[in-house]
Amino acid sequence: MTGESREDAAARLAAIKDRIARAARDAERKADEVSLIAVSKTYERPQIELLIEAGHRLFGENRVQEAQSKWPALREAYPDASLHLVGQLQSNKAADAVALFDAIHSLDRPSLLTALARAMDKSGRRPACFLQVNIGEEAQKGGCAIAEVPGLVAEARAADLPLAGLMCVPPADVEAAPYFALLAKIARDNGLAGLSMGMSGDFETAVMLGATHVRIGTALFGARQ
Repeated sequence: MTGESREDAAARLAAIKDRIARAARDAERKADEVSLIAVSKTYERPQIELLIEAGHRLFGENRVQEAQSKWPALREAYPDASLHLVGQLQSNKAADAVALFDAIHSLDRPSLLTALARAMDKSGRRPACFLQVNIGEEAQKGGCAIAEVPGLVAEARAADLPLAGLMCVPPADVEAAPYFALLAKIARDNGLAGLSMGMSGDFETAVMLGATHVRIGTALFGARQ
């Protein structure tokens, strides 16, 4: 959105937080159990700064290269900002991702696990990792197969990777609740507490089913250009 004010951004942020709080209350949870990731992919620094000035500090990007073009300067200006990678990650970008992000939500295969562990050992930085699960078994989507989760969890723990939980993107245009419930069950079965699930169209359902992180872009920033 162009030509908007800090007040506009603050109002949208407050509205989303209120919806999260109501969904949490309905599920007998506390709103502060849910982290709101403002997904700033394709948005430029002025739009991001409107949310920062409104008090928000947790952001997400989909691509390492795009984040590298925006966030070093933003992190310097706002050192308390936190940045999560919520899109697919190529193994050859693992070192760059470890250097820039505070959490990575797209760990989905052994080769990437190895690359991340190596980069963390070399750099000393240890961003939290979420194992991405292809919860709808869709050929076009990233994420490991459901049956592969226990093995990858075991590998991550053996490599001393900071494994925070699971992440998913359910199939589009169908009811998301069964997929969120399934991800929550898989997490419980594998002793994981974090659940990165829910976006602009379904985050309230995700909160009611246990999401600890919701990834929201257009509902906070407006339509992408």
